[in-house]
Amino acid sequence: MSNVIVIKIGGGKGIALEPIADQFASLVRAGTRAVLVHGGSHETDQLAEALGHPPRRLVSPSGHESRRTDRRTLEIFEMAYCGKVNKGLVEMLRARGVDAVGLSGLDGGIWIGSRKDAIRAIEGGRVVIIRDDLSGRVERVDTSLLELLLNCGRTPVLTPPAVTAEGIAINVDADRAAAMTAAALGATELLLLSNVPGVLADGNDPTSLIARADAGNLERVREAAKGRMKNKVLAAEEALNAGVARVVIGSARGDDAITRARAGAGTVFEGAHANA
Repeated sequence: MSNVIVIKIGGGKGIALEPIADQFASLVRAGTRAVLVHGGSHETDQLAEALGHPPRRLVSPSGHESRRTDRRTLEIFEMAYCGKVNKGLVEMLRARGVDAVGLSGLDGGIWIGSRKDAIRAIEGGRVVIIRDDLSGRVERVDTSLLELLLNCGRTPVLTPPAVTAEGIAINVDADRAAAMTAAALGATELLLLSNVPGVLADGNDPTSLIARADAGNLERVREAAKGRMKNKVLAAEEALNAGVARVVIGSARGDDAITRARAGAGTVFEGAHANA
């Protein structure tokens, strides 16, 4: 498909969805074909605490962060991501004149992935192996349902989980899933917007934004990315390598966040390849 953009909105604390809905709706009403992908980590954490099953984070030896996803956590995850956040966004968009359809990657087998056999994580200063986790990664995007919706004027609002070939729901990183979706749809642009302004050279200094990522400084960008930002940088690289022309990691905050990101506010990836 041509002239499609994919916008992923993070689910971290401090992101107001009403302004995002205003901006996204304006984009769609102006004729842009767009897919909205979203997270829901903060809502999931709050719900998990309320239900007496507190969230647990895993940090890999390489520094990548993920959510420990046992069966109960997956159920809570689905309540927050597929329920409160997804249907809340659909309601907001429909109230603004957008014919939005809320889906998860599980629905219709949109995001097909594989479950991790084992996860290596650092706990108490040592590496542990976790084998019963219901997390994985998207390996293939079935675009037929998304294309059907877009071609008849509907706007997909998409969120994890994904599903394995055996029909098991799995928690996947929404940034990387958005990257796979953008690539599969032949999107011209991918925006990864969250509660940070982009990749910072110094995580404690919001003015230390690295404005561009290309073959000349990609290693510096990778090294600067910490925690969840590592996944966003990886997602940006994967999208570029799969043919998406431009990726921006930027802020979801403010009344013009989408416009600013499209104008280059954030860390812009163009022509930077993971194998460069």
